Amino acid sequence: MSENNVCACGAAPKLVFACSGAADVGAVADQAARKMTRDGTGKMFCLAGIGGRVSGIMATTAAASKVLAIDGCPLNCVKLTLEQAGFSGFEHLQLADLGMEKGKTPMTPEAVEKAAAAGASKLG
Repeated sequence: MSENNVCACGAAPKLVFACSGAADVGAVADQAARKMTRDGTGKMFCLAGIGGRVSGIMATTAAASKVLAIDGCPLNCVKLTLEQAGFSGFEHLQLADLGMEKGKTPMTPEAVEKAAAAGASKLG
């Protein structure tokens, strides 16, 4: 068999879209998604590509086995961006539900770990 004949039958990815906003909770959401990628529980993906309707990013997202939106604050920008792009049925983590409050939650390793663990739980 040729080396070019590679099986493309692997599992669809579990994608993580995170707030990366200017607030402290945005930094926590961003770093939690990056930690989930390092840990192998999900793969951080480009929310700006969803907003810009980039065809490859849209197609990969549509083919994902699961999608997680991590929002730092109750404005829910990640959730709304995915919905406005036509996605539904995704998991949603709002950091306020973990007791993290905008303007009062420093980006610490403990906060990142707590958010990453909650996100991993949602992805299963």
